[in-house]
Amino acid sequence: MTSAKLLPFGTSIFSEMTRLALEHGAINLSQGFPDFDGPAKIIEAAEKAMRDGHNQYARSLGHPLLVQAIARSRERDFGTRYDPMTEVVVVSGATEGIASSMLGLLDPGDEVILFEPHYDSYPACVAMAGAIPRVCTLRAPDFALDLDDLAALFSKKTRLLLLNSPHNPTGKVFTAEELAGIAALCQRHGVIVLADEVYEQLTYDGAKHIPIASLPGMRERTLTISSAGKTYSMTGWKVGWALGPANLVAAAQAAHQFVTFATATPLQVAMAHALTALGTGYLDQLRAQYLERRDFLAGALRSAGFEVQMPQGTCFLLAEFARHSKLDDRGFARELVERHGIASVPLSVFYSSRPEKGLLRFAFCKKTETLQAAARRLEALARR
Repeated sequence: MTSAKLLPFGTSIFSEMTRLALEHGAINLSQGFPDFDGPAKIIEAAEKAMRDGHNQYARSLGHPLLVQAIARSRERDFGTRYDPMTEVVVVSGATEGIASSMLGLLDPGDEVILFEPHYDSYPACVAMAGAIPRVCTLRAPDFALDLDDLAALFSKKTRLLLLNSPHNPTGKVFTAEELAGIAALCQRHGVIVLADEVYEQLTYDGAKHIPIASLPGMRERTLTISSAGKTYSMTGWKVGWALGPANLVAAAQAAHQFVTFATATPLQVAMAHALTALGTGYLDQLRAQYLERRDFLAGALRSAGFEVQMPQGTCFLLAEFARHSKLDDRGFARELVERHGIASVPLSVFYSSRPEKGLLRFAFCKKTETLQAAARRLEALARR
């Protein structure tokens, strides 16, 4: 029997939509995983690691090769320095990293500020930690931050603010001004920032990801979560990490050691190779490919009568469907998968308080052929 604190969250929307996609033979644009493998060299590195005997528990904080590679790549890409042995912890995916960080940092009754729409695991992790969510709504169509709304949420009980940028599900990249406002409020109230930056390498159209830890006074109060899954198209490997000052990393590690203890050793060794050997050329190529696929899917949706909101980051875009249906987003998402063979995610599931009900989220981290097949089904939808 499910515990009372988790009962309200039910089954993940991603599991639900993937199940429907399988039942109806639909093209699955709901879940944010690629339908292709990452670079072959990473797979070869994992095979070699297994043959070379990297098959036992790794150091709980992370294999030395990987934490060193993470620290080097972070400094290369964003200019922030971390001690690989004390300021980095490897976790089994960013979702586990967020959960372990909250379990390690929060006490029952602490308050956590979330921005909605938000990834569905956030409020569940808050609940598991016995904390209380306070929600700041980012409103469509531009999902800009209202700093007055945010400031009103801080109290003496506020312990942590969870910031996701580039932002899933909207594709928003928080601006320098927005980040400065968040930083000022967190410093004024002595609040820790848990920064989910798994899409840090996926930005478009001149948008620039700015790690909040790089702002003055924020390194010492920010624990940054990232992952190899999105950047290297290996989501099933579940290799993520957290970076921050030693005291915050130690708090996350205090929970991580009892949640998973260590992430798969040969996959850690392989990802160390990826971070070291592939470099910025690979990242530039990935961004270019995703930009092309984003624009293709956006064009197909527009041609089919959807209004598309172009994302500045991530691998998702939002589309408004009012021309096609008077149903709410959950109803139309189900109709779209059952009658037209395309799986998406209704945006309303990413809200805790005041949901938008006229938008669907589509993933474009798919093969070009997959998106072309989806475009053909959208053409049929437009002709009906």
